[in-house]
Amino acid sequence: MKFLVFVFLLIAVYTKAQIPVKEIPADYGYIVKIGQQVPDFSMTTTDGKTIRMADLKGKVVMLQFTASWCSVCRKEMPHIEADIWMKYKDNSNFALYGIDLDEPKAKVEKFAKEIPVTYPLALDPKGSIFYQFAEKGAGVTRNVIIDKTGKIVYMTRLYKNEEFQEMRKVIAELLK
Repeated sequence: MKFLVFVFLLIAVYTKAQIPVKEIPADYGYIVKIGQQVPDFSMTTTDGKTIRMADLKGKVVMLQFTASWCSVCRKEMPHIEADIWMKYKDNSNFALYGIDLDEPKAKVEKFAKEIPVTYPLALDPKGSIFYQFAEKGAGVTRNVIIDKTGKIVYMTRLYKNEEFQEMRKVIAELLK
């Protein structure tokens, strides 16, 4: 029995070791930290569904903060669509939501078609969700990865290919 406990502990430590420990630079403008429980909030998608973060516990969640006016968002979103959403959209242990900063529904729907993306986009009037994660005045184009226990495990800012590839690996590890 002690041997089994040891094996399970070893597996837990090994699994944790696969997720890179990332130091988040201060200039990223985050007010949340790696290892912190994700704030609980509700969001409404463009198709009218209301999602509460607490209801996503047990899933690996990717929150992608965006806006139609953001050129870097427009550059990153096709990669999210192709490399993450298309790979995991049918995985019941994964959820991805783009959260559009303070734009009306019609503009967000038009934006999704222009890129194009098929993952769900949620509305964030007045930035009430965004400003639980980032400082006032901080820019969008950021991703927050949350593990199945609701803890923040990885965050990005802007679109940097190396960071994006590392984020993809983190998601894959969390879904193992």
